[in-house]
Amino acid sequence: MRPVAIISFAQAPSKRREAERNEVELLMPVVAEAVERSGIPKREIGFTVSGSCDYVAGQPFSFVSALDAVGAWPPITESHVEMDGAFALYEAWVKIQTGQCDSALVYAFGKSSMGDLPAVLNLQLDPYYLAPLGVDSTSLEALQARMLLERGGASERSLAEIAVRVRRAAKDNPNAQLRGDFEIEKLLAEPYLASPLREHDCPPISDGAAAVVLAAGDLARRVSKRPAWIRGIDHRIEVQALGLRDLARSESTALAAKKAGVPGRRIDVAELHAAYTHHEPILRAALGLGEDVVVNPSGGPLCANPFMATGLVRFGEAAMRVQEGRAKTALAHATSGPCLQQNLVCVLEGD
Repeated sequence: MRPVAIISFAQAPSKRREAERNEVELLMPVVAEAVERSGIPKREIGFTVSGSCDYVAGQPFSFVSALDAVGAWPPITESHVEMDGAFALYEAWVKIQTGQCDSALVYAFGKSSMGDLPAVLNLQLDPYYLAPLGVDSTSLEALQARMLLERGGASERSLAEIAVRVRRAAKDNPNAQLRGDFEIEKLLAEPYLASPLREHDCPPISDGAAAVVLAAGDLARRVSKRPAWIRGIDHRIEVQALGLRDLARSESTALAAKKAGVPGRRIDVAELHAAYTHHEPILRAALGLGEDVVVNPSGGPLCANPFMATGLVRFGEAAMRVQEGRAKTALAHATSGPCLQQNLVCVLEGD
């Protein structure tokens, strides 16, 4: 396979509501920064691909108008996935592997504040049996969390400890939306949103955007002092019907990790798309991560959750630590669908 690396990353600070700018205005500085940091002139980037959701934007083909932030003249080779930008990155990696291009720009955006996100996510459920029930995403995640607790894989206190840890870590992240010191006892005294989940167990509503640039082989080495090489990457999907899978485990993550070469490899840091506190122990077990692995030092999705860009941010944060020499090997994970239905795992290494 061709060696491919992440050579630059940029993101907008996550906010509860980005009232002053639309998606294009939110994206323009992020895309420009990622391209500038890459060292590759925009006209020489061979492929552009984005990730977003029309349901969140409230209009069909919202990605077309977002191209104004990229500048599609002279004509560019472009694609789009109706998923998180991390899955757009996977498409870009495949494109480079085919030899059709040597570099790619990947970007993603989402303004969740414009609607009721938990209700919007109902639309991704089975349209015949589950979606008509009107169940929202928080309630479904509560079912998964309850199953994990009943199996002894976590407790409400241990989940609160995760929330406290990541928000403390996010104090060093200027792009995080929620950060600071929190007291476990006060968190546990809060009412349930959907038992056993409280507010601290759930991700915030965030508006934001992110972009990365990928480059192959000699090009990556020429423009970057320390590229974050993609040593392994794999994407697996589980059955849509929630009743047909064990929600306390993530078999798709475990399989993707195996195919990406995670088992037996020393991982220094992991950026996991753990949008709910109970996701972390499930993903740790599936990935085989020991307690010595630093998880979500950026704060992760519990501190900033720009829907459709959250997974891409995990890749960018992991790559940035490799590029800056703070980690030799990093793991990036992204998910999509209810209760960790689809999972993408990537191993990043420096030279």
